[in-house]
Amino acid sequence: MEGKTALITGAAKRIGKELALHLAKNSWNLALHYNTSKGEAMALRDYLKAIYPKQVFKVFCCDLSDEIACESLIDETYQELGQIDLLINNASVFDPALIKETSLDLFKDQMNINFKAPFILMRDYANICKKGIILNFLDTRISKFSSDYAAYSLSKVALSHLTQMAAIEFGPDIRVNGIAPGSTIAPINADENYLEDRAAITPMKVPGGIEPVLKSLDYILANNFLTGQILYCDGGEQLM
Repeated sequence: MEGKTALITGAAKRIGKELALHLAKNSWNLALHYNTSKGEAMALRDYLKAIYPKQVFKVFCCDLSDEIACESLIDETYQELGQIDLLINNASVFDPALIKETSLDLFKDQMNINFKAPFILMRDYANICKKGIILNFLDTRISKFSSDYAAYSLSKVALSHLTQMAAIEFGPDIRVNGIAPGSTIAPINADENYLEDRAAITPMKVPGGIEPVLKSLDYILANNFLTGQILYCDGGEQLM
């Protein structure tokens, strides 16, 4: 994979940042997408440039809830960096609300960022780049029927279905897969025991952290016969 280029949405913080650090370490050039986290994105770019001076790191700002702006992101990245070998749809919003409590605005927000934006980017990737790999970040919640994050969960269920639908349509030139993590990084302002408490309900009983997610990424990249698959990286939480 040396010398290849990846576009990561939501690359400035949390899982997106960890993905960027991991891919850069493995000789990837990176297009780092952000929306409001300009300072973090620039700092990450500068950090990566200092450590890997022979690689290319560019930042791209795009409000994924703006469908017109979203429709320009793949083309803008392609014009700047050339062929994009890997698209990672990582950016998402995660807001709680039961079905009865879900406002139309909240529903639209979850669907726009978590489903419509990846749909647009995948469509444009297939039409512009024509070959490569797409990786969609899902959630172990897609296997459940809990309604505490109703709109969020539905957006990820839709994205999981799109992942498999696109794998059929885009093959053999583009492989499309998904990773469905459990609790990987604690939410902002969460209790310090959040990950341990979540892990207690899983068969593995311990927090996995980011490392299993990165190993799942490596497996998907290395296995050229893998498409249309969703890897649950959740310590078995989807079984409960």
